Amino acid sequence: MADAPIRLLIAASGTGGHLFPAIALAQQLPDYQIEWLGVPDRVERSLVPAEYPLHAITVEGFQQRFGLGTIRIFGRLVASIQQVRRLLKEGQFDGVFTTGGYIAAPAIIAARLQGLPVVLHESNAIPGKVTRILSLLCNTVALGFAAASKYLPKGKTITVGTPVRSSFREKQNLDLPIPENVPLIVVVGGSQGAVAVNKLVRQCANAWFAAGAWIVHLTGEKDPEAGTLQHPQYIEMPFYHNMAALLQRADLAVSRAGAGSLTEMAIAKTPAILIPYPYAAEDHQAFNAASFAAAGAAVVFRQSDLTPELLESKVLHLIKSPEILQQMAEKAGSLAIVDSAERLAALVRELLDKSVSSRS
Repeated sequence: MADAPIRLLIAASGTGGHLFPAIALAQQLPDYQIEWLGVPDRVERSLVPAEYPLHAITVEGFQQRFGLGTIRIFGRLVASIQQVRRLLKEGQFDGVFTTGGYIAAPAIIAARLQGLPVVLHESNAIPGKVTRILSLLCNTVALGFAAASKYLPKGKTITVGTPVRSSFREKQNLDLPIPENVPLIVVVGGSQGAVAVNKLVRQCANAWFAAGAWIVHLTGEKDPEAGTLQHPQYIEMPFYHNMAALLQRADLAVSRAGAGSLTEMAIAKTPAILIPYPYAAEDHQAFNAASFAAAGAAVVFRQSDLTPELLESKVLHLIKSPEILQQMAEKAGSLAIVDSAERLAALVRELLDKSVSSRS
């Protein structure tokens, strides 16, 4: 039927960095029938809105060394491709959107075997392994950082930024008991938390309290030292639901350098001290952080080089220098592509509309 809604399968799994941009895109396509592809027992079960039916497949990344484990993983990949292909066929989907990661491989391959168009969004400044290998099979690769284009085939990429949750587009009210005129330091390790960063922050916190600062510390759920620091100016939580309000209020963030977190800080105009996760695939967080440092929006430290004394003094210097923080905030804002979700949605609409029209 010509006026039937377009059906889109979104493949995004594992971390907020993969899921939030996909959710932001989905919210820009209210006239589409959207379903979700994820992995069992990952955060998508709690983060993906209930209106998008969730399908789960079992897939994992390849190991560095070839062995029996590699053969088992390859077997699962083949099975997952067949499973996704069956889902696409039976569900009469018109196309696939993915944000990369392990789940992108079966989604992209299955879609192309079915003759369906694929849009892949790569949020990092250096593309992941799946993006680099399978970009040739995609119709379009949308980029969060323009710098990523040099690693990918010419003519395939377009820079749109990384979509964020709609709450970041408007001023939000912070429902935490923090006085208005005090410096606020927000510590965030991404959706997985950051135990090493948490430890450093607790070693520095008393000096920051003495300078009048408050700290909101998002520890993640796997921090063995959670609850060990108590202070009237300290609020500790595993995570916080209203990150837009928190980053808008923050004078300074101490953070990992995941693409999603950086995008949120850019739109909220939050100056940052960035500590890239040292074990990230392809060291992609270091590349992300370098883009913000080059723009003057952030100060970057390698985790291996960072001591409590260095972090303590740098934060003290910044919170006592409002003019520097203001300059960093303006630089952060200059990196934001506020309408990224709309740009990405327009790409998806153009591609799928053309594909559907050619088949009808």
